Amino acid sequence: MNRSFWTTLIASLACLWLTGCSSLPPEEQARRDRVVLDNRQALTLMRAGNYAAARPLLDSTLVALGGLTAGDRSARESRSYFKEESRKNFRGEPYERAMAYYYRGILYWMDGEPDNARACFRSAALQDADPEQHQYDSDYVLLDYLDGFASVKLSGDGSDAFKRAAKVARGTPPPPYDKSANVLVFAELGQGPSKYAAGEHQEQLHFSAGSSSAVSARFRVDSTNRPAGPVVNVPVYDDLTYQATTRGGRQMDHILANKAVFKDSTDAFGNAALVSGAILATQGGRGSNMDEIGAGLLVAGLIGKVVSAATTPSADTRCWENLPNLLAFAALRLPPGHHNGTIEFIGPSGQITATRQVSFDVVPQRDTVLFLSDRN
Repeated sequence: MNRSFWTTLIASLACLWLTGCSSLPPEEQARRDRVVLDNRQALTLMRAGNYAAARPLLDSTLVALGGLTAGDRSARESRSYFKEESRKNFRGEPYERAMAYYYRGILYWMDGEPDNARACFRSAALQDADPEQHQYDSDYVLLDYLDGFASVKLSGDGSDAFKRAAKVARGTPPPPYDKSANVLVFAELGQGPSKYAAGEHQEQLHFSAGSSSAVSARFRVDSTNRPAGPVVNVPVYDDLTYQATTRGGRQMDHILANKAVFKDSTDAFGNAALVSGAILATQGGRGSNMDEIGAGLLVAGLIGKVVSAATTPSADTRCWENLPNLLAFAALRLPPGHHNGTIEFIGPSGQITATRQVSFDVVPQRDTVLFLSDRN
């Protein structure tokens, strides 16, 4: 084998290795991360009360989630043995996609559009379900409950949605709808789940449980030159750690597992070929058949090792990491006018772990929507 052959071979192997190891330009990776970046920023803005700036970010996410993935080149690339899953356009796991619709639904209701809010809650439930394989049904309490509540507000029938919500409730059962309730309190508690990769080649996607020092909330309407207003419990209905960890495997998990097997197989083949080639090359004389066979095995072994090194089975651990862990909700009636309220986040022993104050106006013929978080 002459020098030009080895030069060509080494150059080809180097190109293969670099193809697997190359990273995207920062601006291209940012484009592919746009959904998760927008989601993080939107939630930060909502917690700061800047709802106007959060709306277009969530709208951009919903456009991306509503698009077809069949023609997504980055998704096809991520199935390749030599491209990492994290290079694809981020869409998130079902619980992350559902939460984007959930937050946009809150903002729609806040804007006096319960019909659009209902559409968002229904779309969120579809993200959690599996309409194609029929393997999973949505089991968020609030998504179904709010679907029915919006229907009642629109003078429709919300009984079926209420039954679904009551059926999947794992703790406090949701109360019957009160069509006259004009103040809706959406509360969120704690730090949501995160993702990490496990397995010999980091090919397994796992979730670390979220946490919350509070397990429920209580909303007080403060007295301002009038008798003290009502005190309303704001129960927790949904747990995002539960949603993240009970969904089952992904189609991508099988692809990554196959990548890991391919990586191990090519590495083992490379080792065996290199050892066999070295033995034959040392036993045969220069120019002999054994020498040629040994050189061929060395080449095959080298190819196997480089192919194995270029295979990238690692799972995508990009995460919407500022999500809460628990979702709570309550509805109450208040007279029109200006009000001050305090939400108290309650720990497992009944202790108050955090408080938030809010001033708001109740107006006729439109619901007042409050979004409160212990993460502000």
